[in-house]
Amino acid sequence: MARTTVAVLFGGRSSEHSISSATAGGVLGAIDRDRFRVIPVGITRDGAFVLEQDDPGRFALDAAKLPEVVDNGTRILWPSVGDRMLRVARADGAVDELAEVDVVLPILHGLHGEDGTIQGFLDILELPYAGGGVLDSAVCMDKHFTKIALQAEGLPVAPGLTVRASRWAADADGVRAGVAQLGYPVFVKPARAGSSVGVSKAHDASELDEAMRVALAEDDKVLVEAGIVGREIEVAILEGRDGGRPRASLPGEIVLTTREFYDFDGKYLGGDGAETVCPAALTEDETERVREVARRAFEAVDGRGLARVDVFLTADGEILINELNTMPGFTPISMFPKCWIASGMTYAELITELLELGMARAA
Repeated sequence: MARTTVAVLFGGRSSEHSISSATAGGVLGAIDRDRFRVIPVGITRDGAFVLEQDDPGRFALDAAKLPEVVDNGTRILWPSVGDRMLRVARADGAVDELAEVDVVLPILHGLHGEDGTIQGFLDILELPYAGGGVLDSAVCMDKHFTKIALQAEGLPVAPGLTVRASRWAADADGVRAGVAQLGYPVFVKPARAGSSVGVSKAHDASELDEAMRVALAEDDKVLVEAGIVGREIEVAILEGRDGGRPRASLPGEIVLTTREFYDFDGKYLGGDGAETVCPAALTEDETERVREVARRAFEAVDGRGLARVDVFLTADGEILINELNTMPGFTPISMFPKCWIASGMTYAELITELLELGMARAA
């Protein structure tokens, strides 16, 4: 049987470049090589598409030296509509044909990858791809509009306030008053970033200005949310097959001990004080209610492919949606694959399922 050719697309121009590269290392090491031929396409921090090495070890997640895509002088030449032949221009000017691409796996995080832009690019080229589409990617990349979409479907979200850089510059006192009404502590986060980049917890008014400075350095739109006291529960979602409803994994839980919140170090660099547990220790009723909220959230944003839905479960049983990620952390130690593994699917099978969903959608 002929193998399916997959272009694995990773790296990118966002602040999450290294996490995307680490995800690529996991995918390259686990993908079923009997079924798939892989063409690794890296995107440098400057936005150049290069032909990368098919070497999982090169992109291992190392706290001492985070992986990245470097410019090796090659340039990927994308096909025009009606042609799926992927080509590469070598550093010496020679052009080689690589293969006809059957499906693209964009494992990009953040802007210029998880925000609908690369999805639109692939749609224009009529290349099948796995994961989210243009709309759900764009909506979920912007936490402000995610809240609007969820609230329109009657789904509960944490109270919050959106602050644009122009308003902060013109009326910081008004913003401070609005935040005070939310009640401290608050979380201050860039509206369009992930992996907890630029996120701070302000315990009182004296810490707000610095938290705003950190968040505005990442994005000119910031979301300030009331701190919710509750368990941090996450559900991995896969698009339904043959028009069926989204499939929800067993829920996992972020268990914090010494960390204030699940920050970048805790997620990726092995920092102490945070642990991912899947399945979470929930009652049968809590499990099913959380899974149903996650399915409804995915449907509310017209989700495609996959997403991780993050919620808070309060002591009185209330479920509040925190956010959706349309390309969640996908390293072997990340919550999304861990939840599906706990639900009976291997890491390699999960990759295969995503690729098959992308190809089925195109067909």
